[in-house]
Amino acid sequence: MKPLQPVSTGARVGLGASFFVVFVGVWAAVTFGGIVPKVFLADPLTMLRDGWSLLTDHGFAHDIGMTVWRVVGGFLMAAVLAVPLGLAMGAYKPIEAFFEPFVSFARYLPASAFIPLLILWAGIGELQKLLVIFIGSFFQLVLMVAVVVGNTRRDLCEAAYTLGASDRSLVTRVLLPNAGPEIAEILRLVLGWAWTYVIVAELIGSSSGIGHMITDSQALLATGQIIFGIIVIGVIGLITDFAFKAANRRLFPWAALR
Repeated sequence: MKPLQPVSTGARVGLGASFFVVFVGVWAAVTFGGIVPKVFLADPLTMLRDGWSLLTDHGFAHDIGMTVWRVVGGFLMAAVLAVPLGLAMGAYKPIEAFFEPFVSFARYLPASAFIPLLILWAGIGELQKLLVIFIGSFFQLVLMVAVVVGNTRRDLCEAAYTLGASDRSLVTRVLLPNAGPEIAEILRLVLGWAWTYVIVAELIGSSSGIGHMITDSQALLATGQIIFGIIVIGVIGLITDFAFKAANRRLFPWAALR
């Protein structure tokens, strides 16, 4: 094992799976062994039984669908607006000078702090939850995309101008393709943050969703159901992460040549 030395695909899968095996083993040991009371931490078998009960008797699949819909909806709203604005800020310095101070200020504001205002403005329906995710994702995306586009190598721009490129073609044929792989990675990372925002939004004034189920389970001290909900979020996030990586490799094959 040497610094930065890559590992084979098989070794990567084996090492990743082994961590989960060790994690579940430690979890089983501290719960079945009585080290931690089950009222505070359910054992793996209780968690599975409670999860099956949620799916078969309590309509948890509907809650999962609602949460996924909210994450995707709010994130897409943010991405559709943030990526073009970030691209414009990175490419054109006057636009960056105009927007960057406010975006830098707004990205430090926690999305959860807006929930009382959003409830007043939009009620407790779906729009309020979408806006929480939008606020939590939009400003982060704008600034990160602007930084990536602005860091494009100047020699690439000079070479494009030498070959007769216009300002518009420089943006569409140099800046965007160069920054595309990193923008895709930014979207993948921020989508993970969006899951945090949706759970926070569902903890208040919601009658469906994974966050709503977790709140109800906490009142009943049903730690098995709580853990199952958390694991479901992790599994969905892991699947989404792998899907993003696969899509990025297909959309930006030149990124592997860097």
